[in-house]
Amino acid sequence: MTRRPVIPEPAHPTERRQPLPWEKPKSATEEAEAEARLQAIMQNPSYAEADRDIDFLHTDGIRSVRLQLDYLKAEEILSAHGIERTIVIFGSTRLREPDTARNELSAAHHEATAHPGDEARQRALRLAERRMDLSRYYEIGRELGRLVGAVGDPRLAVMTGGGPGGMEAANRGAYDAGAKTVGLNITLPREQYPNPYLTPGLCLQFHYFALRKLHFMKRAAAIVALPGGFGTLDELFGALTLIQTRKTAPIPVVLIGEAYWRGVFDVDFLAEAGSIDEEDRELFWFAESAQEAWDGIVAWHKLNGSPLFEAAE
Repeated sequence: MTRRPVIPEPAHPTERRQPLPWEKPKSATEEAEAEARLQAIMQNPSYAEADRDIDFLHTDGIRSVRLQLDYLKAEEILSAHGIERTIVIFGSTRLREPDTARNELSAAHHEATAHPGDEARQRALRLAERRMDLSRYYEIGRELGRLVGAVGDPRLAVMTGGGPGGMEAANRGAYDAGAKTVGLNITLPREQYPNPYLTPGLCLQFHYFALRKLHFMKRAAAIVALPGGFGTLDELFGALTLIQTRKTAPIPVVLIGEAYWRGVFDVDFLAEAGSIDEEDRELFWFAESAQEAWDGIVAWHKLNGSPLFEAAE
């Protein structure tokens, strides 16, 4: 008869019946100074695994790895949530809610009245008046976020820089509609807290502005700029340059508040000076309300043959 082999039971995946020699350190009975030497070896940073050695990960030589991680973590999270297209909304961190602006204006008016000769207080009053006027754009941003969120397509999301002001307004509108909403925060010397209307798990923090910009553009189906300052201008002109050069496919770019934006930059002067071509005027348009902006974005995509969402039956 042919003997059947004896099949041993599968080994335990982690445990052993007999410990391996290296599972215990060299004993003090064998070498009096062994324990102290072992501690010196194991506590040295060189002994830490590379992915657990924070100081090592932040050295200049590992910058390329950090760039990859900055990109990859956000990409994995957005993909896991099924987000395929975004309406990216930029705007000043200094945009106030109307009630907040009204309270600040009242306080500034009180101070200026109490100290009529104080130029600093007079300037504070002028700024408060201007912020009160601009606060309507907070409401426009909030309404635009609500309009996007109300579509009800989980593949389409509002995306902002994750901070306060105009960014908060847009995220808040999507939150009001019960939709997912994304914020791309950036680490700064003075910490930027995320606004409270972001979807937990979809507030991503970047170290590099460049990688943050990449993710703003990667899924963008439209860009909307509320009144803003340097940061808004940086993102806006970066996007326009990518579209102008066709480094990225054209998408709608809408500037909310024509009077504000014409005061910020003169596109007609740029065209007349020959600094841009006539067709570059058509890379963006102005809108005065959330509904006007949203209707224009939807119409643009229909003309382009790239509908933003499937119409409900």
